[in-house]
Amino acid sequence: MLEEYARKRQFGKTPEPAVRPPRLRPGGRPIFVVQLHHASHRHYDFRLQVGNTLKSWAVPKGPSFDPKVKRMAVEVEDHPLGYASFEGDIPKGQYGGGHVALFDRGTWTTEGDVAAQLAKGHLRFELHGERLKGGWHLVRSGKPARQPQWLLFKQDDAWAAPKEADDLLQGVTPPPTEDVRRARRLGANKRIPAAEKATPKRASRIDWQAEAAALPSARKRAMPAKLPAPQLARLVDAPPQGDDWLHELKWDGYRLLGAIRKGVATLWSRNGLNWTERVPEVRDALATLGLRDAIVDGELVTSRGSREDFNLLQQVLSGERQGQLRCMLFDLLYVDGIDLSKVGLIARKALLERLLAKAPMALGYSSHGVGQGAEAFKAAVKAGFEGIVSKRVDAISHSGRGDDWRKCKALASAEYAVIGYTPPKGSRAGIGSLLLATPDKQHGWRYVGRVGSGFSDAQLRELGKALRGKGGNTPVVHVPENDTDLRQAKWLPKPLFVVEVFERGIGGRGLLRQASFKALRPDKSIASLTDSDRGSNGPGEKKVATKRTVRRKTTPKTRQPPTLTSPDKLLFPDDGIDKRELADYYATVMDWLLPEIANRPLSVVRCPGGIGAQCFFQKHATPGFELVSRVPIEESDGGTEDYLVAEDAASVMELVQFNSIEFHPWGTHIDDIERCDRLVFDLDPDAAVAWKDVVAAARQLRGYLQQAGLESFVRTSGGKGLHLVVPLAPAAPWERARAFAEAVAEATREADPLRYVATASKKLRRGRIFIDWLRNGRGATSVASFSARARPGAPVAMPLRWEELGKVASGHAFDIRNAQARLKRLKSHPWAGIERIRQTLSA
Repeated sequence: MLEEYARKRQFGKTPEPAVRPPRLRPGGRPIFVVQLHHASHRHYDFRLQVGNTLKSWAVPKGPSFDPKVKRMAVEVEDHPLGYASFEGDIPKGQYGGGHVALFDRGTWTTEGDVAAQLAKGHLRFELHGERLKGGWHLVRSGKPARQPQWLLFKQDDAWAAPKEADDLLQGVTPPPTEDVRRARRLGANKRIPAAEKATPKRASRIDWQAEAAALPSARKRAMPAKLPAPQLARLVDAPPQGDDWLHELKWDGYRLLGAIRKGVATLWSRNGLNWTERVPEVRDALATLGLRDAIVDGELVTSRGSREDFNLLQQVLSGERQGQLRCMLFDLLYVDGIDLSKVGLIARKALLERLLAKAPMALGYSSHGVGQGAEAFKAAVKAGFEGIVSKRVDAISHSGRGDDWRKCKALASAEYAVIGYTPPKGSRAGIGSLLLATPDKQHGWRYVGRVGSGFSDAQLRELGKALRGKGGNTPVVHVPENDTDLRQAKWLPKPLFVVEVFERGIGGRGLLRQASFKALRPDKSIASLTDSDRGSNGPGEKKVATKRTVRRKTTPKTRQPPTLTSPDKLLFPDDGIDKRELADYYATVMDWLLPEIANRPLSVVRCPGGIGAQCFFQKHATPGFELVSRVPIEESDGGTEDYLVAEDAASVMELVQFNSIEFHPWGTHIDDIERCDRLVFDLDPDAAVAWKDVVAAARQLRGYLQQAGLESFVRTSGGKGLHLVVPLAPAAPWERARAFAEAVAEATREADPLRYVATASKKLRRGRIFIDWLRNGRGATSVASFSARARPGAPVAMPLRWEELGKVASGHAFDIRNAQARLKRLKSHPWAGIERIRQTLSA
C-alpha cells in the first residue's frame, strides 16, 4: 500500500520517514493529522489513519467550518504512520519540496466499515483535535481527473460556523518562516493557542445555575477540589416493586465521572484514572453544554450499549476497530456553583434531561420508567441489554454501595483477579485458561476456578504475550480442592489484573461452573474486588451454620465506652442538639434500648455531618469499629457478609461515637437467624390522614391480629405513624412470617379499601394508610423502640401501653428531651411481659 509513497522519494535526500513496520501505540485509537505544506502550491495535507497507513488528501484551501462550503480534496498516495509527526523542510528538487508544519492532530471516529464507505464514495466521520472537531464528510466527486477528487465539508453541528466566522484557517495561515517557529512550538508538545481553536456553539442560553438553585435541597457551594467516589449498586435477584423506584437500562460499558472546571472538561474512571484523552469525543461534547462548572455521572458505551457491544467497546478503545462512543449520563451532581447531591434523584434527572436536549451525539441521556420493575426488566433483556438498575426516586447522592441503587442482571457475571494461567494445548495460541481468585477473609485470596472460553484469537495472543515466562508451580492462594488439570498451571506471585466472566452457578467444590470470558477490566483495580456488588467474598462461600460465631476484638464484660470526640458537633442544627446531648440520651435510656437490639443483626443510620448533610444506612461491618461485634450472614445472592452486632452498652456508644443516630434491628436473634421472632406492621399514613384515624387503624389491626390468636404491642414510629409489634415464640421461618404479614395487610385492605393500601405506591396512598408489611422479610429491619430518628426535632420511637394510645398527639410526640422525663415517670416497661408471651404462626 505504501509502494507509491516509497517510489516518489529518495530517503537519503529527504528527511521524511521511510517505510518501516508500524509501531502502534498501545491502546491507541485511530489518529488524524493536518499538515500545512508549502510546496509548489500551498495546501493542507489531510490524513486519516486507516489500519497501518495514513489515507491522505491534499486540500488547497483547507477545511471550512461552514457546512455550506465544500472544499476540494485531491486523493494522494497513502503515507506511513510515522509521517503523522513529521515537520520540517523537504529539499527543493525532491518530491513535494517545501516546508511542512503541523496544523492539527487528534483522533477520529466513524460508524461502520471504513473501507466500504470509501469504496462507496462517502465517508462520514468525526474529528477530535485541537482545532478540528465534530462531524465531517468526504464525498467523491464525479469529475474525471488524474487523481480522485473528493469534497470535504463540515457537518452542521455544535462546532459548525458560518462563512464569515470561517477565517480560523485562513486568518492564521502563516508564511513559511513563521511555519518553522510554529513547528518548534508544537514540537514541544504545547497546546494550540485558544484563539486558534474551534469554539463550540453553546447548547442554549438557559440560566442553568438558577434552574439548579430552584430545586429543593439544592445548596450553594464551591466546586469540590476532588470528585466524589461514584455511587454503586447492590446486586439483587429481582427488581424492587412500587412507584418509589425508577428503572434504567443497565448499560454494559465503563463508568465515567465528568468534571467541567472553568469550561474545561475532564473524564475519570471509577477507580480515579484520567480518561480524558481516551475519549476526546465525550470531552468535546461536554464543552458544548454551556456550563462553567459541573459534575456528571454516566457510562461509556458504544452506539447501543447492549451486552453484545461490550467487546466492540473494548476494541474501539484499543484501536482494533472503528466505532463511535457515547457517554450515557444518568446523574447530575453539581451545576455552576450549586451542589445537587441532596436533591432527590428524579429532580436531578429532570434537570439533566433538559440540559442534554441539544447535546452532541457523544452525550446521551439515560432515560427511566417509574414503577413496574419486573416489566422493565423483561423489556430490557428482550431488547438485548444486560438488565436494569433500579433507584429510589427521592434518594440523595452518596458515594459507595448502598441500598438506594439495585441492579438486576439476566446473565450473572462477576469480576475476579487473575492469579495464574494454564499453557495452551494443540493448535491454541497464547494461553489455555486464566486462573481466577477472589478475596477471602481467612486466606487472603481463594482460587475459584478458571475460564478458558469466550476469548478471541487476538485476546489469547495478547494474554499469552503478557503472561509468558511469569509464574511458578506453587499456588500463592488458597486452593479449596485441586484437580489434575492444574498440574501444568503457572501461579503468579500476586493477583495481576481483573477480568469479568459470565458464570452459570457454583459447583460442589465451590468452583465456577461453565465460566466464559466477558472482558478485561482495566478500569477496575485489584483492591476494588473487596467492594463486591454482592457484598460477598465470591462464589463457593459455604453456608454459615445456624449457630453463628460472633467476631469481637474485646470481651464484653471488660469493655468501657469510648471517649466521645467532637462533642459539640451539631447533629440536629435547627434544634441545637449536638453529639454530646445525643450520647447523653442514649446513655440514659441504655437499659431500655439494649434489650431491643442486643444480639440481633443491626443496621444504623449514620450522619457524620448532622442530619442537614449526607446520612447513610449501614448494615455491614467496616474497619474502624473496636467494640462493635460482627456476625457472618449469608445473603440472598449466596455470598456472605459481616453484619453489625451490638452486645453491650459499650458497643452501642461506639456506634454513637461514629455518629449513628438510628438503630434498626432485624426481627431475629443471631443464634437463630433463619427464623423470625418479631413481626412489625408499620402504619404509614398519607399527609392528609388525621392522627385520630391512624389511632383507630392501629386498634382495628390489633383486633384482626387477636382474631388470629396473636397479641400485639404498639409504639410511635418517631415519624408520621405507628408500629404494631407481634412477638413470636417459638420463632417462625421467614417465608411463613412474610406470607402471614402480607395476608394480614391484604385482608385489612380488602375490609376497608377506602382507608388502607397494602402496596408502596404513593399514587394509591393518597388519603389512605399504607400497611407496610415488607419489614418482615429476611434482612428487613424496623426502627428500635427508644431509638432516635435522624429527623428535625430528634423524635424517638416510643413504646406505649394500649390504654395510653389515645392520649398521644402524633407519631413524633416524643423526642430525646421529653422521652427521658416520660421514662422517669414509668413504674414498669410499657410492654411488660412481652418476653413471656408464647404464640406463633400455624403451619
